[in-house]
Amino acid sequence: MSYREPARTARRSRSTIVAGLVVISAAIAGVLVHQARVSSSSSAASPIDVLHGDPAPAVTGVESDADERRPDRPGDARPLGEADGAVPDGATVFDDEIPAVGNLDPDLLDALRRAASDAAEDGVEFVVNSGWRSPQYQDRLLREAIAEYGSEEEAARWVSTPETSLHVSGDAVDLGGSDATAWLSDHGAEYGLCQIYRNEPWHYELRTEAVDDGCPSMYADPTHDPRMR
Repeated sequence: MSYREPARTARRSRSTIVAGLVVISAAIAGVLVHQARVSSSSSAASPIDVLHGDPAPAVTGVESDADERRPDRPGDARPLGEADGAVPDGATVFDDEIPAVGNLDPDLLDALRRAASDAAEDGVEFVVNSGWRSPQYQDRLLREAIAEYGSEEEAARWVSTPETSLHVSGDAVDLGGSDATAWLSDHGAEYGLCQIYRNEPWHYELRTEAVDDGCPSMYADPTHDPRMR
């Protein structure tokens, strides 16, 4: 029996080595799989991110389809910006390149510019807060007003429908700055520029007859304006 003992010892040694190699290989494979999972999770949004609607990282200069269908824009096919009537800060009645200004009725715009030129001599600047608006932009403003005021009836005191809005037709402008509205209260009729609603001292429209007869009596708010019905 003694002459066979070295062979059994050799076989046991080889078995031990093979088993050790299998264990080491399994450990290495586990490490690689773990690293792959970590790498994958760091480069993709987690299910929680997707469910909560967290936006993907922004890509400079590219507007994705996902951005165009964000849930904070219900019903809108695309984001609304300057092309729809949004006004950048500091815009004036002389900024033709801004659609909110350039798309105003030409007679209204002419009166505004003549008045603004004269007001500038008194150190007053006409800043445009809102002018022409697209129907889509007007509709969004109306929906936001309904959400804010709690009913269509109350919202109508501040925001008109796209079908009746004088902003959509380019016949109204909202001016910023109490000095500008104060100046127009004293001189606006000379240019046919009149405040129309008592609750909106910033809202002006053109009334050419005001040059001779003065501005007409104001409505309490848009709900009293027959044009809004």
